[in-house]
Amino acid sequence: MDKLTVRDIDVSGKRVLVRVDFNVPLDEKTGGITDDSRIRATLPTIKYLTDRGARVILASHLGRPGGKVVDKLRLTVVAQRLSQILGKQVGVTKNCIGPETRKSVAKLNSSDVLLLENLRFHSAEEWDSPVFAQSLAKLADIYVNDAFGTSHRRHSSIVGIVEYLPAVAGLLLEKELETLGGILGNPAHPFGGLVGGAKVSDKVGMLENIMDKVDFLLIGGAMAATFLKAKSYEIGLSLIEEDRVDTAACLMEKAARNGVHLLLPVDVVVADEISAEAKGNIVSIESISPGQRIVDIGPQTIKNFYEELRGCQTVFWNGPMGIYEIPQFSEGTRAMAKFLTSLKATTIVGGGSSAEIVTKMRLANKMSFVSTGGGASLIFLGAQTLPGVEALLDKDSLVAGKFKALTLPG
Repeated sequence: MDKLTVRDIDVSGKRVLVRVDFNVPLDEKTGGITDDSRIRATLPTIKYLTDRGARVILASHLGRPGGKVVDKLRLTVVAQRLSQILGKQVGVTKNCIGPETRKSVAKLNSSDVLLLENLRFHSAEEWDSPVFAQSLAKLADIYVNDAFGTSHRRHSSIVGIVEYLPAVAGLLLEKELETLGGILGNPAHPFGGLVGGAKVSDKVGMLENIMDKVDFLLIGGAMAATFLKAKSYEIGLSLIEEDRVDTAACLMEKAARNGVHLLLPVDVVVADEISAEAKGNIVSIESISPGQRIVDIGPQTIKNFYEELRGCQTVFWNGPMGIYEIPQFSEGTRAMAKFLTSLKATTIVGGGSSAEIVTKMRLANKMSFVSTGGGASLIFLGAQTLPGVEALLDKDSLVAGKFKALTLPG
């Protein structure tokens, strides 16, 4: 961790704008929050700042409003939940920028917390507008990035604002980088990777980068069909990426060269259609019919995966083993999640749908670490830079003279 964090600066009495990731799932009918783990993940940073008398201004997006005000995507419900968790009132502004918002910030006392309205109600947020970034910067003295899950985005509140304020990492961002960086740097061996999900293309960079670090690589989910296709198996109507079949073959060849034991399913659950009413049948991978679709890994594959992971000291999991949204096709995913909690190993869940699954199964607290970033974790593990992290101050940087003058009136 070579970036400055909130621990490295004096925040007492300062206005501190914290970019958080409160993009929480909402119940379509009630509008209530169905999983507040992303809110709770930021508590160490928020409490660190309030304990030291900072005036805390939180900024987040929620959903994809497309640059328009969408009432069901207002952050009022988030402010209410955060108030309950903190045990203190958290106000929410009507807009994330503008004169009224500046007045609300000016009224803050030491240790107060204020949440800005949805950043993405402004289209300028998503195309890194200097004017929008300056408008946010006018609200604060210091900027803290604690939104690992959006740090791969070149958005105004992620990279634009650092041109105008001293910018450091929050405690969650620091923990994400150190934990995931440990996989790349010095994992305890044997090290197993359990990878699923839909697309090979989303995970090529990560797979290539960890190939010389893992001892075992277990492939499930819809992406397993692309690997099976590369080995000339009949995969029926299963979802595959035709343009990634050669990529899958190359990854298997690289695994063999590196001495990595790469396991594919030996049996799968297939169905004639993907629907809540569909019934699945277990077949070997040699017996998939042209009209069938792979919807989950089979029981023998689950056992094989158990055996490979049983002796591991480190396990990284990213991506479901089947169509977990449909109960009858979720057994492989659920079985692997439960099994990971039984291991005497460091178990790291790589965000996205995997994080949602373990949270819904109430297993998150039994894992060593559950990342809050899906796409961001894949990019980071693929050895690509995260713009939001790169933009932060290095530990050896000089704060003075780095920032552009704010030009907005008022």
